[in-house]
Amino acid sequence: MRLEPMRYKDFVWPHNPRTYRIDYERSMAANKVPFGRYHLQDLGPGRRVMRGEGEFTGPDAYSQFKQLASVFYREGPGLLVHPVWQCANAYFVELTLQQEPRSDYVRYAFTFWESYGGYTDSLKTEYPAGGTAPSGSAGGVWHTVRRGENLWGLARRYGSALEDVIRWNPQIKNPNLIFPGERVRVK
Repeated sequence: MRLEPMRYKDFVWPHNPRTYRIDYERSMAANKVPFGRYHLQDLGPGRRVMRGEGEFTGPDAYSQFKQLASVFYREGPGLLVHPVWQCANAYFVELTLQQEPRSDYVRYAFTFWESYGGYTDSLKTEYPAGGTAPSGSAGGVWHTVRRGENLWGLARRYGSALEDVIRWNPQIKNPNLIFPGERVRVK
């Protein structure tokens, strides 16, 4: 199985990082009860922290690292699309050069923190199970997926941002997995 490349904002990794790690956190409180007992209170899930390590190799390895570093310096969260993890709106919080840089080899580590926007300030249209707009509905351009297509390629073909295509298609739970015959809003 060939995995899609990892992406963040407009940076696409030339090959996926070597290792990945994801930490899930849950906030808990321990409340003291008389006679030495306690009661645990679940305060809900915290942020996910996504870490990894990788290498850039070849004659342009250091320039690839510099491109990744320039994305690190851009403010605000962005869409992190990983070949296996569920997509996340995330902040790029750490980028570490792990050895003296060479023009042909750079080893690095990264950390992303998931951003949680637990509310929206506008209404959105939800479609019934099956997830497609009713036939003849206005509002956007729809594409029927053919074998071998992916959201990244469809977004590029129709001149849309990948983040917009993902937002327009809430029925797609994993943007790296779409099926032939599925209807996708692309504009």
